[in-house]
Amino acid sequence: MNEKVLKTLEYNKILNQLSEYACSPEAKKRCLALRPITDKAQIEQLQLQTKDALSRLFRCGNLSFSGVHSVNDSLKRLEIGASLSAAELLSICSLLEAAKRVKAFSRSEKEEVPDDSLTGFFTEIEPLTPLYDEIKRCILAEDEIADDASSTLRSIRRSMRGMNDRIRAQMNNMINNSTTRSYLQDAVITMRDGRYCLPVKAEAKSQIPGMVHDQSSSGSTLFIEPMAVVNLNNEYKELLLKEKTKSKKS
Repeated sequence: MNEKVLKTLEYNKILNQLSEYACSPEAKKRCLALRPITDKAQIEQLQLQTKDALSRLFRCGNLSFSGVHSVNDSLKRLEIGASLSAAELLSICSLLEAAKRVKAFSRSEKEEVPDDSLTGFFTEIEPLTPLYDEIKRCILAEDEIADDASSTLRSIRRSMRGMNDRIRAQMNNMINNSTTRSYLQDAVITMRDGRYCLPVKAEAKSQIPGMVHDQSSSGSTLFIEPMAVVNLNNEYKELLLKEKTKSKKS
């Protein structure tokens, strides 16, 4: 059947309507690529699969395919030895969760129900439960990796918390000093470019030795990293970089 005939029959409109029921971009693409079949045996097989699918739905209720999407790009990256991002791993986890749901659906039927034309499809589904559980354990969100994702990451984060406490203690001592406090716009600790700073009055810049990282829009406040914590800030910054690198590999 040529394209002209399909156009006359408004075949594309049928495919567009069908694709609206697709649960993933990949499925939608496959719907739009469908073409009429002329092989009788293949037609009968597909009709049987449709009949068996309806029978399963009548017996067990609807089946959700939410979370089903292509992870081909991620798999190709793994083949060349690349590390996957947290977002990619969560995407794989979502697909595995859908696989678990579909597998459970096939097992929810009564034992006396005989195998049908769809049994082979369900049998081939492997949810990879250990992998699913490990991703869920290690990745809390796209931007949050669990401390227990690896012993190294846990150690780095413990060091970061300790370093954070040391820096804050040092800067709080400065804030609590009445002389130093008089040079500050506010008795607070701020962050600029990943460095701990104090908001110093512009006219008192020389009274707080350190590195200027920013200033207020009016220019009346300078955000200064005191020299007393520069080395500590450097160590904290190094830990941040290690933590970022390790989070990508965990």
